Amino acid sequence: MTSITNSQPQVIDLSPEEFLQLPNPPQLIDVRSSFEYKIFHATNAVNLSFPRILIGSNSWLSRWVLPQWFRELPKDEPIALICLTAHRSPIAAQQLSKAGFTQVYNITGGMMEWRRLGLPTDKNSSSS
Repeated sequence: MTSITNSQPQVIDLSPEEFLQLPNPPQLIDVRSSFEYKIFHATNAVNLSFPRILIGSNSWLSRWVLPQWFRELPKDEPIALICLTAHRSPIAAQQLSKAGFTQVYNITGGMMEWRRLGLPTDKNSSSS
């Protein structure tokens, strides 16, 4: 019997509550537009938009598209992604996993669920 290995990168789904209960939560990256991010975002989240991730994660353009802090992020450092309703973040998470990140989390329900649960948010912070 032949064993079939799944070469598909693994992304782990976490609810907002599960994310906040982690002893050392990973860097939270909000993949919404800078406009959406400035309206409200999870406390301590940094903004890196979905298009920038898609264009820059496997491209020679990464130098111009992705901010330096992200380009210098070790591939084995855990990261978590969030968007508004968990439609963009799973795609971005898969893309980053394929680009070599080994510990990628997707926050289920997105910022709508985060806000519904009354979890801490900020607004008008700078974005990348």
